[in-house]
Amino acid sequence: MAGGGTGRVQATDAALAAIDRLRARHGPLVFVQSGGCCDGSAPICIEAGELPIAPSDVLLGAVGDIPFYIDGEQFERWGRPNFVVDTAPGPPEGLSLGLDDAHLVTVSPS
Repeated sequence: MAGGGTGRVQATDAALAAIDRLRARHGPLVFVQSGGCCDGSAPICIEAGELPIAPSDVLLGAVGDIPFYIDGEQFERWGRPNFVVDTAPGPPEGLSLGLDDAHLVTVSPS
């Protein structure tokens, strides 16, 4: 069941637990929804301030009090989507922070 979020983004209990572990390890965080290039279509979880937020980025809401952004053009192209953040087994690929046993993914809400 998804909860633990605001706006157009929610999170599963498993994702919220993973986010708490990541925050304990890395400090303040931010999510940026990837558009399918380097990281496929996945939320990139990074340390706050590591990547500048562009004026065209859209703040979808927050999960675990962590802001969740998406590129404005991508947001429109994808039909103004809602997201649910969940976990998947294994470490992340690419730029996103992750845990040894799990990484974060986004799924369409049902």
